[in-house]
Amino acid sequence: MPRNWLLKSEPDVYSIHDLRRDGSTSWEGVRNYQARNFMRDDARPGDRVLYYHSNASPPGVAGLATVSREGYPDPSARDPRSDYFDPKASDEDPRWYMINVAFQEAFPALVSLDDLRAAPGLEKMLVINKSRLSVQPVTDEEYEIVVRMGRGERT
Repeated sequence: MPRNWLLKSEPDVYSIHDLRRDGSTSWEGVRNYQARNFMRDDARPGDRVLYYHSNASPPGVAGLATVSREGYPDPSARDPRSDYFDPKASDEDPRWYMINVAFQEAFPALVSLDDLRAAPGLEKMLVINKSRLSVQPVTDEEYEIVVRMGRGERT
C-alpha cells in the first residue's frame, strides 16, 4: 500500500508549476537526518505526495505528485561546487539521499497553512504542528482531506 508524504519546496526555487513543466524531478539537497531517513528507508515508487510551497505568502499545498524513484545517494553531497556539498560524504558512505517525484496535479488554488489549521481531521498533521521537516509522513485520512480541499470539494 502506498504511503503519503508532504514535500516542501520554496516556489521561487521549484514550484508545482515547474514540476508540471518538467514532468518529474529529483528531490536533492535535503540535509536533515530524519527527512533523509524517510527518503532512504521508506519512500517508494507510487507513494503519494502533497506538494507544499514553503517560505511563501501564504505557504500551503499547491498540488500533487508521486514518488517515481526510491531513495538513492544524492550526488550533490560529493560535488564541491554544490551548495549541498558535504566533505564527509563518500562513495562508500554517501550520507545523503534523494528521491524522484513526478507531477500529478496542480490545485486550482493553494490550500493555505491557515486552511489546513482550520480543517477538521488535520489537527495532528505535522506541517500544522510546526514541523520544519522538508519531507514528512502524512496519514491516509490527512491526504484525502487535503486533496478534497485542493479540488474545492467539501471536507
